[in-house]
Amino acid sequence: MDSLQTIKQRFGIIGNNNLLNLALQKAIRVAPTDISVLATGESGVGKEVIPKIIHNLSHRKHAKYIAVNCGAIPEGTIDSELFGHEKGSFTGATQSRNGYFEVADGGTIFLDEVGELPLTTQVRLLRVLENGEFLKVGSSKVQKTDVRIVAATNLNMVEAIQKGKFREDLFYRLSTVEIHLPPLRNRKDDIHLLFRKFASDFAQKYNMPTLRLDEEAIKIIDNYGWKGNIRQLRNLTEQMSVIEQARTITKQILLSYLPNINKNLPAIIGEDKSNSDFSNEREILYKVLFDMRNDITDLKKLTQELINYNTGNPAPENAQLLIEKIYGNSKDEDKTENALEIISKPENDNFQNNPNSVSFDDAETIEATISLQEKEFEMIKQALDRNKGKRKLAAKELGISERTLYRKINQYNL
Repeated sequence: MDSLQTIKQRFGIIGNNNLLNLALQKAIRVAPTDISVLATGESGVGKEVIPKIIHNLSHRKHAKYIAVNCGAIPEGTIDSELFGHEKGSFTGATQSRNGYFEVADGGTIFLDEVGELPLTTQVRLLRVLENGEFLKVGSSKVQKTDVRIVAATNLNMVEAIQKGKFREDLFYRLSTVEIHLPPLRNRKDDIHLLFRKFASDFAQKYNMPTLRLDEEAIKIIDNYGWKGNIRQLRNLTEQMSVIEQARTITKQILLSYLPNINKNLPAIIGEDKSNSDFSNEREILYKVLFDMRNDITDLKKLTQELINYNTGNPAPENAQLLIEKIYGNSKDEDKTENALEIISKPENDNFQNNPNSVSFDDAETIEATISLQEKEFEMIKQALDRNKGKRKLAAKELGISERTLYRKINQYNL
């Protein structure tokens, strides 16, 4: 069996991180078998190298190897792509077609983004894993295939199963052996090595001197979050190789390519794609309207109290509560005292006894208005104050996603 170092050289793998080495050793050990493998990890960590290692170290290495991106194939055609179809089975099927499972018979199929498969396709795939049988679209003839399946996903599969988006039985069939690749931020010692490798490759590709980082720039890339992992680092290196005339990259130059380095943006993992910005906007709008309606109701109650009681009488029993609810907490003493003063004002100062006063009947009704935007601003500000600036808690209280809250904070310059 090939050594770990030999495998790294053969497949261009850079790094000596323990978690990376563990993942590669697993791939090497399971390669000679026909066990199904599930590669997991964040997007951009290089999961596609695992099926290549497994295929090339297996007895199937001389047969077909087909990589399929399940997330890139439309739902209406995925069954046809994987299992084939008969002529006339659907509109546009002018001739029969062999699917990947028939073409790759005896070889290996890599199903990338397997978590994106439709549920109907998952049922078909489960049958292939259980007994190697499948049906072409539009056919009743059962066909056999001998294919080794290696799948990969960046989704939280347990969460997908709980939401009914992925079959639990299929998950256990696929993940007989699970190989997890660590994110780049957990491989700090490997980041500079990867940068040097990419810089050397692009120097040869574009026929120019190789980029290098100064000491401060090295510290920056080692401690950066790298949400896009190896793919992001590679793209950054290529971008600087082409654009920058200076071949030594300083801290200032590097920071200009990392605009979000000081922004602590939340990582969104396994988010439900149906929970769009529009639904979040609608939720907060409903909350604003509901609170405005309550405020108007309280104002009506307070006005009714003022009308029902003579100004010389003591303040109504529930007036204090209404005032605090409308004007805010009782800490705002000036507003509260002024409001109470209106209620308990002596009779001789009553506007009804003042010849210069205007009666309710003759007065023009002026409605206090507040825009939805202003109300939304106040709600977000108060939620942040109540939660001492903790945005996650504030978003939960408001009933919106953290992403929407961050956007609103930027919009209102909070």
